[in-house]
Amino acid sequence: QVQLRESGGGLVQAGGSLRLSCAASGSISRIDGMGWYRQAPGKQRELVAQITSGGSTNYPDSVLGRFTISRDNAKNTVYLHINDLKPEDTAVYYCRVTVKRTYSSPPMEHWGQGTQVTVSS
Repeated sequence: QVQLRESGGGLVQAGGSLRLSCAASGSISRIDGMGWYRQAPGKQRELVAQITSGGSTNYPDSVLGRFTISRDNAKNTVYLHINDLKPEDTAVYYCRVTVKRTYSSPPMEHWGQGTQVTVSS
């Protein structure tokens, strides 16, 4: 089994910053891509950042310049730094991690339980 534990969400004033963390544990041979998504009330879940095993990153234009994704492979952890928070960033943030449990097993996606980020104006 693979478990993902997210942390770092909370209530922040507009203009503030947050760092979200997502730590993977359990039966892990290798972690491939990692990413962060968010889902606001009444909206679909959307990708906000992703990072490959080699460290290449990708962001949608809506968050470019304010969101930074990083990973610590030794800790099986992915981070999301959010600067200059805006009320429209309010959402539940989810991490997604692609894991190979053994050398020969296929990669499988796992999702975190979500962490609430609320930005007050």
